[in-house]
Amino acid sequence: MTKNKPGTPLATLLRARDYDAPSVFLPENLVREGRRQLGKEDGSIPEICFLDPDGDIVRYLRQTGLGKVSESWACYHTELLEFEWEGVPLGVVGFAVGAPFAVLVAEQLFASGCGLLISMTSSGQIVAAGPTPYFVLIGRALRDEGTSYHYVAPDDYADANPDLLSLMEGAFEGLPEPVYSGTAWTTDAPFRETEAAINAARNANILAVEMEAAALYAFAKARNKPVLCFAHVTNQMAIKEGDFEKGEAGGSLDALAIIAETARRWKGQPRK
Repeated sequence: MTKNKPGTPLATLLRARDYDAPSVFLPENLVREGRRQLGKEDGSIPEICFLDPDGDIVRYLRQTGLGKVSESWACYHTELLEFEWEGVPLGVVGFAVGAPFAVLVAEQLFASGCGLLISMTSSGQIVAAGPTPYFVLIGRALRDEGTSYHYVAPDDYADANPDLLSLMEGAFEGLPEPVYSGTAWTTDAPFRETEAAINAARNANILAVEMEAAALYAFAKARNKPVLCFAHVTNQMAIKEGDFEKGEAGGSLDALAIIAETARRWKGQPRK
């Protein structure tokens, strides 16, 4: 293994930081200026929001007319659709792909009134839990990205809040598509997943590879915010043709069932 010399990019990324120091650029201030410049209402967004990096759910909501663009979401880079699913009011931001973008949006969501954030991202299979597609509730994520190191001290993994994980025990039994619990590998560079890196992840019993969870969990820990990440395992990195099949409506209906049940558990409401 090559040793990183002082002054290399990795050494700069992992240099000593004061993780307790306050940030200068605050998401609340960005939201304030966004409302002013974009002419947005000074109102609230849904208490429970989720990220849809692939945009399948956003496309489904637009096609069916179920989603309404929020007039209170003052983000320069994205739209937030508001809708109700199985009696649960929800907000969704689509196409926030990758760790930096996901956390950028997460910061602004909580600054705008979000109380619980869910991430529902597609992912590649590493250790098979069953035939694809299926879901993984990510309990921890390997930190093979850069954003998490700005929020919490260097470590191999970023962990989900254990109380949130406990709250979800048994929540997804009986849903149409199985939900397993396990570890993900968060990468910044999906097209640099080498055979050696995949084998190392497999040896660590990692179930899925995706691009957001480690950063979102590091953000959640640093900011003391409730975040849960799911991986929709849909592919084996397209090694063979016919990969990336997600199911009906791009897997949106199965994903929404999990999101709604997560919301109900968090709010202490029974499944209907």
